[in-house]
Amino acid sequence: MDTLYLREERSPSKQGPPPATPAPRDHLIWAIFNTLYMNFCCLGFVALAFAVKARDRKVSGDVEAARHFSSKARCYNTLATVGSVVLPLLLGALIVTGVIHLSKLAQESVGFFTYQFSRSDDEDQ
Repeated sequence: MDTLYLREERSPSKQGPPPATPAPRDHLIWAIFNTLYMNFCCLGFVALAFAVKARDRKVSGDVEAARHFSSKARCYNTLATVGSVVLPLLLGALIVTGVIHLSKLAQESVGFFTYQFSRSDDEDQ
């Protein structure tokens, strides 16, 4: 049995010129993450809607509309991520500062009341 096959020489098929600009990104994974885990003021859901629109436009071949919706999806994803990261950090900082302030206030008030009580005890003698 002869297993030697001759290779056929094929010329590379031309599919047309390569695109001048790359296809726009749709940011769908980022939008899904923001929707499920960090949905600050429903911005993750809005970003998901624009990401799906961008993917639909990219598949249909409307590159300009896909680029527009991709830009909107990136903007809302950024806002959702920043809001979901910065606001809990800000809230934590406010809680820590409030606890420190209240502890200092409590120490001063304890000092004030002990001073008042010790002074009235000295006057009674």
